[in-house]
Amino acid sequence: MTETLEHPGLADFEAHRRMIFGIAYRMLGGVADAEDLVQDTWLRWSQVTWLRWSQVTGPVANPAGYLARTVTNLALNRLDSAAVRRESYVGPWLPEPLVGEPDATEGVERAETVSLAVMVLLESLSPLERAVFVLKEVFGFSYKEIGEALDRGETACRQVGSRARAHVQAGRPRYDAPADLRRRATDEFLAACVGGDLNRMLELLAPDVTSWTDGGGVVRAALRPVTGADNVARFVLGVLTQLGEATARPALVNGQPGLLLAVGDRVDSVTVFEFAEGPDGAPLIAAMRTVRNPHKLTRLNP
Repeated sequence: MTETLEHPGLADFEAHRRMIFGIAYRMLGGVADAEDLVQDTWLRWSQVTWLRWSQVTGPVANPAGYLARTVTNLALNRLDSAAVRRESYVGPWLPEPLVGEPDATEGVERAETVSLAVMVLLESLSPLERAVFVLKEVFGFSYKEIGEALDRGETACRQVGSRARAHVQAGRPRYDAPADLRRRATDEFLAACVGGDLNRMLELLAPDVTSWTDGGGVVRAALRPVTGADNVARFVLGVLTQLGEATARPALVNGQPGLLLAVGDRVDSVTVFEFAEGPDGAPLIAAMRTVRNPHKLTRLNP
């Protein structure tokens, strides 16, 4: 009976696959792009580990560091072309959502750093700032390790990391309602939308709520943010009226409470909420981010 020889680098790669995907997803904002980078990282890793094994030079001393360096630099190379695509993007750009995948949000470590709100903030950083922030704040690499990975000095990386962290902290949602209250507010808003209850919707929306919709120029969507509780509520009801027979259900979106809207067996949109503290202490919806671009929802459709 012939015994199959396992690749000498496979075990280490699988042990760090979640980290590799997490770095790639945060850097590029797309699931398919991140998976491509995971594959490219494997090709490079497999070549290196196979060569070391065949030459009996021993395993790579720090697999996590080597893999993080590889995927980060691959992502940096891709960001130039991604920036060109974003310049011509129609309407607001939002990341491709991770929906109903607890393992995915666990796999990218701290779930709050993969929320759509933080992902949008990462998009506003320079590529170098984004790389340093992700490696340091999310995955806990030291500035010395980051400097070696990015071919930069430790002091320079520390300065870049401090600047990136301050930018993200300034834009990050300041109100962190308990998960059960966020879920309850999401469920109540869903019920009000389905029932066409405008008054109840207004009670659940913060007065200065803002709604972003990513249609990518492929489907109808607001090309600019919609602001104000009355405007947002009427906009949502108008979309539901246009869709006709649609079904909605609560969903986990990038580790946060959200809604999935389907028409027939096709997912039409994914929405995630941010919350502010209301006058009575209950959470109010302060922001809505909706992904309708069908290219970003292909993983959710059969």
